[in-house]
Amino acid sequence: MPTEELEALRYIRYECRDAIGYVTLNRPDKRNALSSDMVSELKQAFAFAEEDDLCKVIVLRAEGKVFCAGADLAYIQELQGFGYTDNLADSTHLMQLFHQIYTLNKVVIGQVQGHALAGGCGLATICDFAFAVPEAKFGYTEVKIGFLPAIVSVFLLRKIGEARTKQLLLTGDIINAQQAADFGLVNFLVPQEELADQVYQFARRLCVENSAQSMEITKEMLARIPEMPLEDSLRYAAHMNAEARGSLDCRRGIAAFLNKEKITWEN
Repeated sequence: MPTEELEALRYIRYECRDAIGYVTLNRPDKRNALSSDMVSELKQAFAFAEEDDLCKVIVLRAEGKVFCAGADLAYIQELQGFGYTDNLADSTHLMQLFHQIYTLNKVVIGQVQGHALAGGCGLATICDFAFAVPEAKFGYTEVKIGFLPAIVSVFLLRKIGEARTKQLLLTGDIINAQQAADFGLVNFLVPQEELADQVYQFARRLCVENSAQSMEITKEMLARIPEMPLEDSLRYAAHMNAEARGSLDCRRGIAAFLNKEKITWEN
């Protein structure tokens, strides 16, 4: 994606600092609610971040008091006039975004500074790690308006298991940040005034201490293994293990370990 197209985005900002690529929801006046255009811009920003050689880890964050309130009201009204073909195309559009983030070759950290509801909760769910403030609320409220939390269910089942997925999706209940952490939706609860710094420090630690290649391959493995039969998954894991041993990163890491040298992977 050309840089000039990135600069033309209306609802999303992208910037890279200290090897961290920041994808920022920038529609605070609408509580960062999702529209078709906003989903398109998110896809463009993540594609750019994935190819950005200066970026090693990605942070998904938002402007304003709300992380993301789900679908935009005007967008929901527009859906009333859709037929099946239009609805399928629109659903596929969101599905592609979630799949893109889930399979991205870089780690994605969610920085949740406020409520994450419906599709917004889905965005937080799909991140590899999530930091949230204690005041944040989470929920998949689709069933309360006769809608389905269909796409997120695929990822949520993998993330937190069937029992908790059923509890969240079938009730549509809104839960607090501590409950979200207990359920496994959120990794870290952080006071609002410390959120940005703690996310930054965590992202920097991944940049400096971990091989980007190893994180990429590990993330790919974790996405693929659950769909494989046991024996196939073990053969796949053994194959990936053998390939990794011959990589430059592995040779570099082992050499540093044997020589008792500290390695900085950012370089």
